[in-house]
Amino acid sequence: MLPFIRADLAQLTAYTPHPGGEMQTTGALDHLDTNENPYDLPADLKEKLAWTYQQAIAANRYPDGGHEPLKQAIAAYVSESAPGAGAALSSQHISIGNGSDELIRALLIATCLQGSGAILVAQPTFSMYAILAQTLGVPVVSVNRHPINFAVDLEAAQQAIATATCPVRVVFMVHPNSPTANALTPAELNWLQNLPESVLVVVDEAYFEFSQQTTLALALQRSNWVILRTFSKAFRLAAHRVGYAIAQPRLTQILEKVRLPYNLPSFSQAAALTALRHRQSLLTVIPDLLAERDRLLQALTAMADLQVWPSQANFIYVRPQPQSSATLDQLFTQLKAQGTLIRQTGGGLRITVGTPAENQRTLDHLARSLKAIVSA
Repeated sequence: MLPFIRADLAQLTAYTPHPGGEMQTTGALDHLDTNENPYDLPADLKEKLAWTYQQAIAANRYPDGGHEPLKQAIAAYVSESAPGAGAALSSQHISIGNGSDELIRALLIATCLQGSGAILVAQPTFSMYAILAQTLGVPVVSVNRHPINFAVDLEAAQQAIATATCPVRVVFMVHPNSPTANALTPAELNWLQNLPESVLVVVDEAYFEFSQQTTLALALQRSNWVILRTFSKAFRLAAHRVGYAIAQPRLTQILEKVRLPYNLPSFSQAAALTALRHRQSLLTVIPDLLAERDRLLQALTAMADLQVWPSQANFIYVRPQPQSSATLDQLFTQLKAQGTLIRQTGGGLRITVGTPAENQRTLDHLARSLKAIVSA
């Protein structure tokens, strides 16, 4: 370890987007490990963006550091997608980040630095909450989820907040959760609503367009709630890294204080604005993806060696049955060798819903892998 580097960083492992290392595969890879939309932007929208870059963006100038046009467009979209709940939404309720990761980091900076507080997460969940907290020296308090339905152990969470050595300042929840794909329950929502105002509630709705479940009405009524969303999933803009937060203006103003200047490139802002202007056509693939998800669920459930959970998102969570001779490592490795990349996390396998062809290959590869393992 370099002598000028914080000693605690020696214990951290850098985030690996595609864990498992390199290995020889039988052909092209199906990237079903990062919950992306499997469909690229249509060619005509890429042409519009190319024109924008050529004609409207000066590469020698910094991007719009205030993001006002994009904030206004996001506010209009959020209001439209949640009639009534977001009726009073304006650009002042929006803060924009270079992906949701930057917003998570900004929230941690605003709440927990200098020993001010810890965060609470319910495992398994999105790993970046804990990773980003640890890189900032922020303590992480973890509680478990129910082993069958993945509901948060609320009694343990309440006890952890009451007894934490460093006060819990932020509670992170994903709605629906990644990697387990279950939405927040009424009991969980009730518990979150009753947390004291000294605790910030962060509800990550990265998969809102797939679940159509939102806590927007609750967030706009509370000074200690913030919703995170992204353009990386349903809107097909993972390459552009655009995330946004929705909260009362008092909170978004704090995020603006800790945000890096010029944090979102001009081309990414243009891409997000273009996606919003064409949202009706871009989002038409969602019913098809949900139908494919249901087809996958049905086929996976029919595999006797797999334990499969319902999904409210664009991915599915599975584990080998306790009595199966198959292991997580074996399935992950064999699928990768056949060209199907999935995510091994939280004691299970998370499979992104892809195109019909990708999904069929996933089923074929899984069936072949299980047969080979069980008969070995």
